[in-house]
Amino acid sequence: MENFRDLPFTAVARTLSRLARSGVIRRLSKGIYYHGRGAALDDSKPDPTALLRLASRKKPVFPSGLAAANLLGFTSQTPVKLEIATCATSLPRKLIGQDTVVHTRRPKAWAKLWRTDAAFLDFLRRGGRTSDLSPEETVRLSLRLLVQGSRFERLAKVWATEPPRVRALLGALCELRERDPETLRRMRNSLNFETQFDFGMFAGLPNAKAWKAKQLH
Repeated sequence: MENFRDLPFTAVARTLSRLARSGVIRRLSKGIYYHGRGAALDDSKPDPTALLRLASRKKPVFPSGLAAANLLGFTSQTPVKLEIATCATSLPRKLIGQDTVVHTRRPKAWAKLWRTDAAFLDFLRRGGRTSDLSPEETVRLSLRLLVQGSRFERLAKVWATEPPRVRALLGALCELRERDPETLRRMRNSLNFETQFDFGMFAGLPNAKAWKAKQLH
């Protein structure tokens, strides 16, 4: 519908509905239609990347899993199935694809983050297990990413919305980078230190025990 914003809405809606009923175009979602080029409509498929861009216009969409790790440089692998995260409760399947793995209900605060920031938090949620690097290399790259640009300042505004294990891991990494002591104090105070947290690939951090990571055996 955005392509016809200068035309009368009712007339455009009726015309598009009539074309969809006659099979000339295909309705993918509310206000979004597809017209194939060259091939018969039933045989052609919209570009998945373009559809994902359309979906992200309506609701925040972020890379997740291997896609997030690939974006950040932890792996060169590309996922067989697209994996994404969103702050929304759902995404239109006709836009993102039936096989896409979707993680819903990410914190609303993610909507204020850059794609790479959200990818970094997704990576920490998995304890770095999507990394193809060694634990030592994974830690070194994570520490570089943490202070890249103004990432720490942006994450400092949203860390409180993350699960406790992510807050603990993020706090441990921030402490190694000697970030803002006041932010570190609040991160530490937000945790229940009777609980131990699974740090995954980060279990070998020199300060992991101080942040209540489960110890390696």
